[in-house]
Amino acid sequence: MVSFDIIEGTERLMGLREEWADLLRDSDADCLFLTWEWLSTWWRHLSRDRRLMVPVVRDQGRLVALAPMVIRPPGISSVQPFPTIEFMGGGSVGSDYLDVIVRRGREAEALPALADCLAGANRPLELEQVRFPGSRAEDLGAHLGRRGWHVFAEESNVARFIRLAGTTWTSYLAGLGNAHRANFNRRLRRLEREFRVRFDSVSTEEHRRAALSRLIALHQARWRERGFSTAFHTPNHLRFHEEFSRLACERGWLRIFTLWLDDEPVAALYGFRYNGVFSFYQSGFDPNYAGFAAGLVTMGLAIRSVLEEGASEFDMLQGFERYKEHWAREARPLGRLDFYPPHLRGLLYRGTMELSRAARSAARKVLPVSLADRIASRRGSGTRS
Repeated sequence: MVSFDIIEGTERLMGLREEWADLLRDSDADCLFLTWEWLSTWWRHLSRDRRLMVPVVRDQGRLVALAPMVIRPPGISSVQPFPTIEFMGGGSVGSDYLDVIVRRGREAEALPALADCLAGANRPLELEQVRFPGSRAEDLGAHLGRRGWHVFAEESNVARFIRLAGTTWTSYLAGLGNAHRANFNRRLRRLEREFRVRFDSVSTEEHRRAALSRLIALHQARWRERGFSTAFHTPNHLRFHEEFSRLACERGWLRIFTLWLDDEPVAALYGFRYNGVFSFYQSGFDPNYAGFAAGLVTMGLAIRSVLEEGASEFDMLQGFERYKEHWAREARPLGRLDFYPPHLRGLLYRGTMELSRAARSAARKVLPVSLADRIASRRGSGTRS
């Protein structure tokens, strides 16, 4: 017999670490951005005025499902004048593949229980950066739909990735476009002619903090001339990455690659290897070396390093950036799901949300890109730049 409860306090959330990890390993949603480490760190540093609301389902005490959610007050990330339920991990930190976590084989009991819990809250849900289609969040929406809720779904983003299993560096390069492959090889040879080239990876606590500081400095140097980045732009974001990189280091997930030319760090790439998948999170390079394509070379060398380490996939994560198309031919759609309560209140929620989306879309058409990005960032956009 299953029962549900709602985690509403930080102390109880902190106490879920081992149970959460066990549940996630035994679910189809298992990924870096749904780990307790990622989401609890987000809660402590980036949740702002949100309230914790994590429905959990148990069977005789054993955790069989949880929905990592919060209640967003009006005004944080949209013009929505109502409190709204959303996934933990939202905003400019750029979490991908967010979902509800359900133990395999327990979906038939756990999903209705989660739906009952959320229906009882009687608030709209805005769920973004969901793997699309095929997520458990979609299944949850189907259960709410049977209870009279209105369900809205749309594809909103894309995550490019490289399958590495069964691939060698030579065969991977051979599969790239001729121009891109030739450009990478030419740029690398030039660096090797003109500099002492060193490419290293930091994955231990001894060197973590220095490597992270270098990465952040190089990222900010790259973006200084372009005007704006939402990656490390507030003290809370810096505290988030300091803490999460430490936790990731403890778990063996952290990878920070650095390209050195004549003992000078000129480019870095920050990511995580989790369950055989390397997630490329962020990068940076010294603009003084832009003519040497230091960023391009670093990306190629990072892919080679991850491949040689035995990873099965290099995930470039969300974003429509053109450079990702040169390295990764395959892509996964990401989407957003909106669920509205039935009756008049649900129609009011839905109308207000649609007006908010229309306003944001119109702003992007008429505002300069950097200004539109700033507005999206203040509203909690999931874009990672």
